[in-house]
Amino acid sequence: MYYYYGLAARLRQKFGERVQKVPLDAGFSCPNRDGKISANGCIFCNPEGSGSGMLSEGIPLSEQWNLWIEKISKRYSARLFLAYLQSYSNTYGPLEKLKSVLDEISQLEGIAGLCLGTRPDCVDADKLKAIKDTGLSEIWLDLGLQSSNDETLKKINRGHDSAAFAKSVELAHSHGLEVCAHVIAGLPGEDEEDFIKSVRFINTLPVSGIKFHNLYVCKNTTLEKMYRAGSYEPWTRERYVQAFVRAITFLRQDIVVHRISADPVPGELVSPDWSEDKRTTHLAINENMEKNDLWQGCALKGSRSQPPDWFWPESFPPKMIINKTGF
Repeated sequence: MYYYYGLAARLRQKFGERVQKVPLDAGFSCPNRDGKISANGCIFCNPEGSGSGMLSEGIPLSEQWNLWIEKISKRYSARLFLAYLQSYSNTYGPLEKLKSVLDEISQLEGIAGLCLGTRPDCVDADKLKAIKDTGLSEIWLDLGLQSSNDETLKKINRGHDSAAFAKSVELAHSHGLEVCAHVIAGLPGEDEEDFIKSVRFINTLPVSGIKFHNLYVCKNTTLEKMYRAGSYEPWTRERYVQAFVRAITFLRQDIVVHRISADPVPGELVSPDWSEDKRTTHLAINENMEKNDLWQGCALKGSRSQPPDWFWPESFPPKMIINKTGF
């Protein structure tokens, strides 16, 4: 049984075989780190970014690609790959730098598409056009929302509001790009209902994908200081599983689920320990959904009496249906 529309299903429907992501470090920065907005970053963000850091070690993109391809091909027997620009904000900086990086990526052997992580306030029409002009058939623009609550966004030092996210999603959609929204459960001051409100907010926008994250405490972050001072307590796995399952039942059924939990880079975790064990978390989520006969979007008005056919990898993808009332 498939309880949600996963990225693996979407890719197999499109390409007819397994497709794997390859993380690449292109050396971009972030306006929430270099002083343009703030020098402190989001309270949960690792100061070194969430990627591999290979470029800072002197390894160019093509070599990074080849190193990862060799490892991934042996492990998964994959032939097709998505380049994933993950660390920091990969549209922040001169347009010419972005074009140069995109040109190099589009020439990589075995590339099937691109996933590009950035911020809502770091995209404009020219940069979105440059991304679309790569000509790759599978392109995802990963945009961090984290929460639809503007007070929370201020509290976590995000540097933009929910309106900025909505505006960037609409602009990306107008350029023919698919957006993958990032949301976090367990942000300071938020509960399960806040998490669900963020999902409902995403439902009202032309968003095609989503990544769910459980908030964990990284070393050398403002969140670590809060944790050490006793002003922040991470959620338990049980609480995250319950919140995730409830939230996904309110998610539009055409939205592709790229991730159902986050896991730290080795060496960065402070707490909670369970976030390193992604497999157990995934099993707990699936067991909960099976036990309670739940699936993505089943709580929405007019939902089907069983999971849609397109949740299965062998079926055809759905057409996007957006209800501007937010269900």
